[in-house]
Amino acid sequence: MTRRAAEVRLDSLLRTACDVIIERGLANTRTADVAHAAGVSQALVFYHFSTKERLLARAFAYAAERDLTRLDAVIRSNTPPLAKLKRIIKLYAPSGRSTSWALWIDGWAESLRTPELEKVSRRLDLRWKETLTEVISAGVQDGTFTCPDPPGAAWRINALIDGLAIQVSVHDRVISRRQLGEWIRLAAARELGIEPADLA
Repeated sequence: MTRRAAEVRLDSLLRTACDVIIERGLANTRTADVAHAAGVSQALVFYHFSTKERLLARAFAYAAERDLTRLDAVIRSNTPPLAKLKRIIKLYAPSGRSTSWALWIDGWAESLRTPELEKVSRRLDLRWKETLTEVISAGVQDGTFTCPDPPGAAWRINALIDGLAIQVSVHDRVISRRQLGEWIRLAAARELGIEPADLA
């Protein structure tokens, strides 16, 4: 198998693994399930990943990296900090029945028992917080935001979104998407010394 063919096969296996995980959950996904869904032997799955834990961690990272690619595009743009903040909130907050959030919630839960998955989860989660901190700090520097503690504000905003995302993802119709958006804008505005309407 050429290197390019191996990369294509690996990418296909990771995409299939993500689909299986979303359907079955991390705890209930077996390497045999991924092999069957991909139409390959279980030996090939073990060739690429060596253990089930490594397969799950790589699949989780693969799914999360797609979101992080969009986040990186926001950061690389020449838009001002307020516009970047609005875009990050839109990217991070759940919309509709989000398979991305289902995978994150499942990943956090399974990370309690799987050290390899916990390392991946922590690294990816910190990327969101570090990026938000960077945007808030830039906004403080240019006078858009008033915030004495950009890292703390980033953690608190992220924590609020995480908590609300779990509620709307797990308990459908407990709160509306509209209410979720209003609460996020209100909390972020308070942290940054702006008006909630500025984030609409």
